[in-house]
Amino acid sequence: MLTGIEEVDWASLGHAYGPADDVPELLRGLASADPAERETALDGMYGAVHHQGDVYDSTLACIPFLLELVADPAVQDRGCIVELLTSIGGIELDDDEELDELDADDEEFIPAANYAMAAAAIAAGADVFLGLVSDPDPEVRLTAPCALASLHPEPALVLTLLRERLTVERDTEVRLALVAAVGRIALRHASLRTETVDWLGWLARAAQDPGLRLAALAQRARCAPGDIPDDVVPWVTGLLEEIRTSADRPAPGTERAAAPTLIGQVRELLEEHAAGRPAPWTEELLRTLHAALDDRVDDRIALIVAQLRSPDWGQRSDAIWLCGGLIRVWRGRYEEVVRLVGAQLQDPEPRLREAATSFLERLFELGAPAADALAARLAAGPAGSGQGQSAFVGRSGRDGALLALARAGDTRAVPLLARALEEPEVRRELLYAMDGLGPSAAMLAPLLRRRLAEVELDERLYDRAAPLLYALAAVRGGQALPEVLRVLRGAPANRRDWVREAALRTLAAFGPAAREAVPDMRRLLAAESAAVATTAARALWAAEGDRGDVLPALERWLRPGTTDADWCAAAQALGEIGPAAAAAAPALRPGLVSRDLWVRVRSAAALWRVTGEASASLPVLLAAWEENRHARADIAECLAEMGPAAAEAQLVVLTELTRRRRHNAREGGSGSHDIHHDEKLLTLCRAALARMERGTF
Repeated sequence: MLTGIEEVDWASLGHAYGPADDVPELLRGLASADPAERETALDGMYGAVHHQGDVYDSTLACIPFLLELVADPAVQDRGCIVELLTSIGGIELDDDEELDELDADDEEFIPAANYAMAAAAIAAGADVFLGLVSDPDPEVRLTAPCALASLHPEPALVLTLLRERLTVERDTEVRLALVAAVGRIALRHASLRTETVDWLGWLARAAQDPGLRLAALAQRARCAPGDIPDDVVPWVTGLLEEIRTSADRPAPGTERAAAPTLIGQVRELLEEHAAGRPAPWTEELLRTLHAALDDRVDDRIALIVAQLRSPDWGQRSDAIWLCGGLIRVWRGRYEEVVRLVGAQLQDPEPRLREAATSFLERLFELGAPAADALAARLAAGPAGSGQGQSAFVGRSGRDGALLALARAGDTRAVPLLARALEEPEVRRELLYAMDGLGPSAAMLAPLLRRRLAEVELDERLYDRAAPLLYALAAVRGGQALPEVLRVLRGAPANRRDWVREAALRTLAAFGPAAREAVPDMRRLLAAESAAVATTAARALWAAEGDRGDVLPALERWLRPGTTDADWCAAAQALGEIGPAAAAAAPALRPGLVSRDLWVRVRSAAALWRVTGEASASLPVLLAAWEENRHARADIAECLAEMGPAAAEAQLVVLTELTRRRRHNAREGGSGSHDIHHDEKLLTLCRAALARMERGTF
């Protein structure tokens, strides 16, 4: 085994962490009889040799040995090695990274060449995967179909083999993997797509197993998304009910020795997620189907609603996670979905309650239909415990539900936030959620004041004080002025400017109640940090309303050589002052032609706000609207203020309101406030359109 491994000069090769002289030990570890040693070796392969999907020269040198290990039936956990090879060889170059189009001196040439060589090397030995579809080990059979579909150079041969194997395979998850691999071949090879789509359509209706029918339907939708039948919702709902009523209870899992590896942690999380569920594989099938449905939002919502009404808690949990992906990307009517998710907070299954709470946390105003359920859950103890609020499914569950309720703007959160502020530690997101609770949140000011007074003026001041300062600004807690001044004056060297800016923002929110701080504000007008100086100017204007010192302090950041961020800070401050800052209009105008989009947007908005003239600002704002979708909320706010003067923007506002996709949706990631920011844009667009049409504020 591993013949010739010593003949490779591993030390001359590299991986993510330097010389690859440790790779032989990793390869031998993959063949070990000890499960913990195998897992540690696999973790090392992913962590160094195939780090974050990269392919190094040492990765290429490993391929023959990995293929040898896969071919040896005496090696255990070969399915993991098949997955590793599939990952190494299955990276497909983007159109702009084709190897023959890259210069050898291009920094992308070596990675692209390595990907291409890895694919070629594994394809040359891919016949080894042909025999694995009938291997006695179900874990090997589970991984072989994807490897064949991704790596074997003869897709027609593989397609025939997979379809034949499906007639004799008895393991449910392996059967699903066979169907998924068939779909993958159809996607990758256009010449085979038509016949494969037809076969998948036949299987979706003819297979005896409802799980297999669902898998075939999902893959057919994936390969031909434009031809998904209109009756897909009742079809899928019926299949899920068949699966629920026919699925066997899950067998107890095999105990595995714990290994302190990332691979092990991921495995344990997946096992925990699937535990107690008779058909956990339906989640992935539905994820595939939802991806194919894409912008058919109403169908997707209908599917999720049906799942949320299922007697199977696992299906309801899947629905919540699937809706999380849907609502982050697509606008729609989610009231019924949110109400049904809220109902899951009373379920005895803790994983379901956790999923519901996590989902509701991100909804902000869209979470209102679940507000009653959140309030009821916060007032109750764990299911069946009969205990009070303090016992609510642990502190994390309580804090999550409270955060969702506060972000929804429900005033029932206020007394619960007061209780939370009495505890030794407060989740910082709760403090940042107080700005949507209105005047009722004023009762929280004394508690926030006390907590701020207890914060030590040490190197961690910013991390501890900033959320409290934000909350005090939100509740207009002007009685905390002495405590805010203590932080402002006592800020340590570490992140001093950040502390000062946060404290000054709070003072600005206090308005005239912060007059005692005027000397500090005047002193900080001359700060070297534009963020500090401009925030001091805003606070001083809010406290006194005297522009005498404020305008010159802001105009000094509107000069040639000023950084874009500094210019934006000054422009925003002038915009907040409004017509009283009209004298600064000439200083703002050069920003309209800046190379930086945000400088143009901030300058144009400020110019409108100080002059009330739209002729110079509106063209800049409309151009920026098209150039950068992330600027649209700021622009829409200004358009709403302009009213009839922004009539030229009516079409772009109407177009935004008719779009189904959220303006800030992005592939492969999301932020906790994305939904809130998009809903804010829609609200501002409606307000702008109403003012344009009525001509009144």
